[in-house]
Amino acid sequence: MPQGLPRKLRYAFILQAVLMSLAIAIGIVVAGAIVREMASVERLRAEAQYYWTGRATNPRFPLPTTSTVRSYFLAPGASPNALPRELRGIQPGVSKLPGTRYKVLLEQRPQGRLYIVMSFPVTDATVIWTATISILLALLAVVAATWVTYRISKRLVTPVNWLAEQVSRWQPGDPDTGAMANLLARSRVPDDDRSEVGQLSAALRGLIERVHDFVRRERDFTRDASHELRTPLTVIRVATDMMIADPETSPRSQRALSRMQRAGRDMEAVIDAFLILAREDGDSALLEDFDVSAVVDDEAEKARARLRNKPVELVVTAYASPRLYASPRALAVILDKLLDNACTFTDQGRVEVILENDRIIVQDTGIGMSPEILSKAYDPFYRADIFGRGGKGMGLSIVRRLGERFGWQVTLDSAPGVGTTATIGFTRHLIG
Repeated sequence: MPQGLPRKLRYAFILQAVLMSLAIAIGIVVAGAIVREMASVERLRAEAQYYWTGRATNPRFPLPTTSTVRSYFLAPGASPNALPRELRGIQPGVSKLPGTRYKVLLEQRPQGRLYIVMSFPVTDATVIWTATISILLALLAVVAATWVTYRISKRLVTPVNWLAEQVSRWQPGDPDTGAMANLLARSRVPDDDRSEVGQLSAALRGLIERVHDFVRRERDFTRDASHELRTPLTVIRVATDMMIADPETSPRSQRALSRMQRAGRDMEAVIDAFLILAREDGDSALLEDFDVSAVVDDEAEKARARLRNKPVELVVTAYASPRLYASPRALAVILDKLLDNACTFTDQGRVEVILENDRIIVQDTGIGMSPEILSKAYDPFYRADIFGRGGKGMGLSIVRRLGERFGWQVTLDSAPGVGTTATIGFTRHLIG
């Protein structure tokens, strides 16, 4: 089930909540520090103004002194030694006593110098508690707002997530396309048809129907064309068999007829491959329980006919006798194409077919392929001109498509001047 969008959305909102919480907490702390600083300065100046106002009417007006305030007055010309040591170097204005929480206000007037030393435990406690409560309330508001917004956003993307899940199950080649269209029917879409999701699901329903029609037309054409081609090929094969069997046919004509027969067999193999690929996946008519070694022996015997005029030996080495529940004709076509390539590009030496429990290996001592040619070997209609030999470049493309159809992994390993090794791995359909 695709969960990428909701998960990313959740992470985005969590990150947003964390960043907003940090920003709010830092802002409140900074604002609290500023408020404390302003409040302490105003309190000091208020105490000083209160003293100067009282002194204007009473020269003996007492200095402000409480549990949190200490005051000193230095008359003009008086020695600063009468002050505590920490106050002697204080400059006019508000400053902080080093190493303490006390602030000092020094005001200098013609009447003298006024020193007010004050601590602010009540102010500090008020600022701390206010900042703490503000941070908690702000965090609570952020979490609540983030949660509500996340739930709303998740509700908005849930239809998109549902649609992605349904589309991920769709296979364009699936014959049961109607079931997919029913899943995207209006009554099943978790939103009304006026929304973007409703419009998208409607567009997807139309696309599914068009793709289904296209695939059906392609398969019908491939199947019908392949069946129509079988009739003339059968006529050609029968006619060439009769002409080859005629003792009056000259050796030159015999060679030409043999080439025609080989071309006809190649065409029949291509037609068989097209018919198999045109069938629906899971078509029971394609599948049967068969012995792999019988198919290998049959295709090897056919391939030996291609080596009559070459000093090349073709051998079959069987280390196992596996059975498959699949299409024996599909395996025969794959083997035919691989053996045809091995026989065509091997001028001397050996072609060997190795049968193991879970694979078939076709290896030859032919001219081999360079890495550049090997990388393009499966491309339809690709031919390496350096070979200068027969073929239209469809063989390995058909091999790959048939292998993918039945879940068989076909790999090639080759080097120039060394030869080529093709492997058919039976990852599916093995019996026993």
